[in-house]
Amino acid sequence: MPVVESELDPAAADLDVTVADGDGHLATIPAGGCLRIVDLHGNQAVDTLLYDAADLDNRYSAMDTVREQGAVYLTAGSRLLSVNLDVLATITADTCGRHDTLGGACAQESNVVRYGDHTRHQHACRETFLRYGARVGIGARQLGHNINFFMNVPLTAEGGLTFEDGLSAPGKYVEIRAERELYVLISNCPQLNNPCNGWDPTPVRLLGWW
Repeated sequence: MPVVESELDPAAADLDVTVADGDGHLATIPAGGCLRIVDLHGNQAVDTLLYDAADLDNRYSAMDTVREQGAVYLTAGSRLLSVNLDVLATITADTCGRHDTLGGACAQESNVVRYGDHTRHQHACRETFLRYGARVGIGARQLGHNINFFMNVPLTAEGGLTFEDGLSAPGKYVEIRAERELYVLISNCPQLNNPCNGWDPTPVRLLGWW
């Protein structure tokens, strides 16, 4: 997929934060504002949820996004739809090439099922989502489909999913433009049991313009 660079200047950003591996962030993005996620070290999955700030139940839907656009992967030009088919955001720049929205977020329960009982108490994205989401009233009921920016989850010929090494590299980024005021809830994935983070989770940088 083609690389689409952004014209926005990091020196002029209104938001500039580094999110440690395994940590999260909650950003409020006004309509027309842009958020860039930078993979600082490469091969790091960034689990992301989008919410209409005026209606938390009008949240990102992977199923509707994939169906309406006829594309399994996300990249520059992808419209990120809600459960009400509203366009929450548009990917305006992407230097990685494609991003997953089928693999879901890791949870302590799914870790046990996939990797064994010894993973039961490992930190997972679901816990990060709940911790940061609580600040604006996002609870377990509001958690749904998520985007896995930079994550490589190929579809098999039989329709299954596999977790593979990422397609990203140090400094690669993806940028979204909010089409309405949004809450963007991020978990910088702590997963250690599959190669989505190169077996070594690393920090990412968030830049915002509004």
